[in-house]
Amino acid sequence: MNKKLSRLLWPNMVIYFVILAAFVAAAVALRQYLLAAGEALVSAVGFILFRFSRVRRKKALAEYTRQSAEQPEAVGAIPFASALVQPESGELVWYNERFAELTGLRDRMVPYQFSEIFPEADLDWLQNGQSEAPAPLCIGDRRYRTAGGLVTDPDDPDQSVAAIYLMDETQLLLLKDEYAASRPVVSVILVDNYDELTNNLPDSSVSNINAAIDEQIRRWTDRIDGLLRKVERNRYLFLFEARDLPAMIDEKFSIVESIRSISNARGVYATISLGIGRDGADFTEGYAFANLAIEMALARGGDQAVIKDRYNFSFYGGRHTETDRRTKVKSRVMASSLCELISQSGSIFIMGHQNADLDSLGAACGVMCICRKLGKKPSIVIDREKNAAKILLDKLADQPEYRGCLISGQDALLMADPKSLLIVVDTNRPDRVESKPLLECIHRICVIDHHRRAADYIEQVVMNLHDPFASSASELVTELLQYAVDSTDLLPVEAQALLSGIVLDTKNFGMRTSGRTFEAAAFLRRLGADTADVKRIMQNDMDATLQRYDIVQSAQVYRETIAIAALDHTVSRVIAAQAADELLTIAGITTSFVLYPDPDSGQVVVSARSFGETNVQVIVEALGGGGNAAIAGAQISDKSVGTVLTELIASIDRYFESA
Repeated sequence: MNKKLSRLLWPNMVIYFVILAAFVAAAVALRQYLLAAGEALVSAVGFILFRFSRVRRKKALAEYTRQSAEQPEAVGAIPFASALVQPESGELVWYNERFAELTGLRDRMVPYQFSEIFPEADLDWLQNGQSEAPAPLCIGDRRYRTAGGLVTDPDDPDQSVAAIYLMDETQLLLLKDEYAASRPVVSVILVDNYDELTNNLPDSSVSNINAAIDEQIRRWTDRIDGLLRKVERNRYLFLFEARDLPAMIDEKFSIVESIRSISNARGVYATISLGIGRDGADFTEGYAFANLAIEMALARGGDQAVIKDRYNFSFYGGRHTETDRRTKVKSRVMASSLCELISQSGSIFIMGHQNADLDSLGAACGVMCICRKLGKKPSIVIDREKNAAKILLDKLADQPEYRGCLISGQDALLMADPKSLLIVVDTNRPDRVESKPLLECIHRICVIDHHRRAADYIEQVVMNLHDPFASSASELVTELLQYAVDSTDLLPVEAQALLSGIVLDTKNFGMRTSGRTFEAAAFLRRLGADTADVKRIMQNDMDATLQRYDIVQSAQVYRETIAIAALDHTVSRVIAAQAADELLTIAGITTSFVLYPDPDSGQVVVSARSFGETNVQVIVEALGGGGNAAIAGAQISDKSVGTVLTELIASIDRYFESA
């Protein structure tokens, strides 16, 4: 082209005409009427010339646009609504008739701004080198795909203009929306305490309960245009369209609460879990997602809804205190399976979570006893420096059976082989284990845990003893020991370790206990666990005690029943956890949180406790944490204590506002 692009992008002339009008007004005010008439004549001639030049400019721009269509980077002069925009200022320098009709623009002296026409849109995608806007533009009830590119003057590469084209894709997008809304969603509805609800009842009572459950579920599903079928005595299959799912989420799956109105003569109320599979490629994959979701719901204690899509889990409900639905048959079967796996394995590694506590180490000691009974010498993977069980660890190190068995994660990596077996205790999250490289290196993995399952759990395990109704991992391992070893096989120090784990997680048998918890404690007491020794293992020195009370003193009360202590200095995890427990001894406090920075890991650590009325696991899960209804925690990276405190308060508010 002969003309440079800069000649077409003239500056805004309005300011000059405003100045000329001001001179005319000043001349009139000074009664210089002849001068005022001359200035007005000059202004009029200038305005006429400007209008004439603007018409020529628009024609030149149209010709420039037509010729630019031959450039490969331009979208092309196609019969769509199109315009030219200055990328830096957003000024609309030219547009065709179709664009004017579409947007209702009229010719005026002041140039339009792109943001003035489309307040919700921006041109960042052009600056980023993209050829299409990420979202459609809405004009009235129509939606347009926005494409374009930067057109550069070949004579001056620094000069460029953005070519914008709007293509009406309303019908296509409506079809796309309808396709997404009509996608099938597969749901499995499970009465998760059916056996407990109907056990030892006459047939007539069981029939009445079944009828009441059927009626309650059908009443809820009849509001949705779907298909409900009862496939087992306590299991239903419900198919519906994706368009109905947002309404279910908005009402927080009311069936989970309404079903609790049904109870038997003993006062046991019905609870259900919903597993919902969405975004499946077909019904088979959707059903597989639904089954994964129902398994996740049960692993978190039931009485909730879980949605599984192609990428993640979403959780709704699960606020009530879990009721124990375990059986001794399961413990016996699991003990047999674990013994068989240990017997068939080469190197055996036992690993808990980072900063191992008494429950983690106690459970590892119990598994160590099972391995020793089967003639194996396993290794416990633990950081000898960073842990919350130093007194117990020192006692174990003095035992002949434990010499050379307490190793680091790096040493375990060197010892691992294809026949190795890894037994993970007291955690089910891959990011929380003592050595994640070891977890990724070994393919035969067993998990023994009592925490409610999070979305990121250890998958592809050969055995999974996951029971959120248990008080502790030590309780689960103690039940396995009753079927796997003789009473003389368990060392007194191992019995003390297991009892310490139970005492720690139950807060001296004050929280999350059941009859099974006391049975396990009685079994350990018979095998030599001394409660006085357990008390000594859990003792603190004077400095730690003073630190704990300083934390309690700094706590603030939120929502009348929640105590929050946000520290600006680091403390040990044991002290923080003990301070959170101590806060619950204050009258009127039912929930407590302690936050503190950990400079070594660059994280903010959160310890959460409650009496079970408030499900702290749901609250800290929003921060990336986990646990169970009464005891939970989180470790947040790359954030300050103040930021985490703000997010924690927001999560607490969401929890209570959605109740």
